[in-house]
Amino acid sequence: MRPLVPLLILAVLFAIAPLFVGSYWVSQLSYYLIYGLLALSLSLVWGYGGILCFGQAIFFGIGGYVMAAMTKGMISPFLINSYLSLFCSVFAASLFAVILGYFLFAGKGINGPYLAIVTLAIAIVLERLMSNWYAMGGYNGLLDIPPLNLGLFWFDYELWDSLPIFYTLLITVFVIFAGITLLLKSSYGTLLTALKTHPERLAFFGFSVLQIRLSVFALSAAIAGLSGALFVTVDGFASPTLIGFTLSTEILIWVAIGGKEMLMAAFLGAILTRFAENWLSEIFGDYWILLLGILFMISVVLLPKGLIATPLAALERKLGVRL
Repeated sequence: MRPLVPLLILAVLFAIAPLFVGSYWVSQLSYYLIYGLLALSLSLVWGYGGILCFGQAIFFGIGGYVMAAMTKGMISPFLINSYLSLFCSVFAASLFAVILGYFLFAGKGINGPYLAIVTLAIAIVLERLMSNWYAMGGYNGLLDIPPLNLGLFWFDYELWDSLPIFYTLLITVFVIFAGITLLLKSSYGTLLTALKTHPERLAFFGFSVLQIRLSVFALSAAIAGLSGALFVTVDGFASPTLIGFTLSTEILIWVAIGGKEMLMAAFLGAILTRFAENWLSEIFGDYWILLLGILFMISVVLLPKGLIATPLAALERKLGVRL
C-alpha cells in the first residue's frame, strides 16, 4: 500500500478543491481529470512499455464516438445505458488497438520514429474519415450527447451538476490510477521494463514479446477509450478533432513535459499544461502556442526526464517513497 500514499494525498487535495473554488473551476477540474487519465494511458504505453504511440487520440476518439452513438440511441434504442456504453467504448478502443498492434508489431515489427509516424498517419486518416462520415455528424460532429446516468434498473440519476460530475470522475480516475500503479508494481511491471530495455533477452527466456506489446497497447487504448467516453458525456459533444492530429500532439506534449516514465508526473503534466494553456491564451492570445512549444523544447533538451518528474524524483530520493 505504500506506493498508493502519494496518490491518496493527491486525491484528497482534489477532493477538497471544490471548497475553495467556484463552480466554473469545478467543471474545469473535471476536464483536467479526464485529460490526466488520457495522459496516464500514454505514459503507460510509452514511458513503461517503450512504445511511442503518436496517435493516442485514436483510442480517445473511438471511445468518445462509441459512447455518443450508443447513449443517443443511434445503434439501438434498447442499448441506451451508460454502463453498457462505457463498456463498449473501452472494448472498441482496445479491440482496435489489438488489431492495429498485430499489424504493427508482428514479425520484425515497427519501432521508434517509424511507429510514431505510422500511428500519427492513422490518426490523420481517421480524422478525415470522421469528418466525411455524415451518419456520425461529419465535420460538425454529434451534439446533445446525454450525460452519465448512474441509475440502475428503474432508478435514474443523470449527472447534470458540476459537483456530482466532478466527484464521479475523481473516484473513477483515481481508482484506475491506483490500479495501474499496483499493476506496474507486480511481475507485469517487470515484464514491461524488460520489454522496454531488452526485448531480445525477454524472448530468450521464453516470453512472447508480441503478446506483451499487444497487452500494454490494448490496456493503454482501453484507458484512453474510457477517457474519451467520459469526455463526451461531460462536454455533450463529439467531433473529429477528438481523434486527430492536434489532440495526439497535445497529449504527447503533456506527457513529455510532465515525464513519461512517472505516472504521477504525466498526470500532473497534463493538468498543469492544460491550466497553462487556458492562462496563456487569455494573456498572449494565439502566441500561447509558441510559448508552449518553447516549454516543450526546454523539457526535451534540458530536462529529458520531464519538468515535473525531475523534482519529483529528487523528492522520492529524499523521502524514500516511490511516486
